Amino acid sequence: MPKAETKPFVLNDALLNAYATNDNITRYLIENVDPKAWRAEPPGGKGRTIAAIVAHIHNVRVMWLKVINKDGPIPEQLDRHTVTPQQALAGLAKSAEGVSQVIATALAGDGRVKYFKPDVAGFIGYSISHDAHHRGQISMLARQTGYPLPQKAMFGMWEWGSRDSNAPTVKSKSAVAKPKTRKKE
Repeated sequence: MPKAETKPFVLNDALLNAYATNDNITRYLIENVDPKAWRAEPPGGKGRTIAAIVAHIHNVRVMWLKVINKDGPIPEQLDRHTVTPQQALAGLAKSAEGVSQVIATALAGDGRVKYFKPDVAGFIGYSISHDAHHRGQISMLARQTGYPLPQKAMFGMWEWGSRDSNAPTVKSKSAVAKPKTRKKE
């Protein structure tokens, strides 16, 4: 029986896909945050609201784009006091596109990212870590303010295969399979 043809693994494509998938997960989270949680005051009245955290994620990306890619298109910053979930989703899509272009340029070149050390791999790790850190804050804040994320969404953020930027589009909220429960022995 003939062996099935496999595509060779292309690291540059995989790194770009990992960043895009990370962004898909951040946007999936926002799509699943209860609208009442969006501007709910943090416990004790200290800290950022979910809206402010999401604006921060986008605005840090914009900051890097301004530093690294001065001649490229730079998305507008988001106002943490007025941003809506829909505006945040649109802004994140634009800033992710810009960051992806920075990554693609560095991968096609010598691997360096202007003003970031050590290299593009570090920049990707930094970018994904930054988003993930704030996804955790958003998840915790939603729970603390009385609007916890649906269990389906909590599990869905870990389903990189179904959020993969190369995978078929998956609808949020209802597309994540229900987790299997173990039978009691």
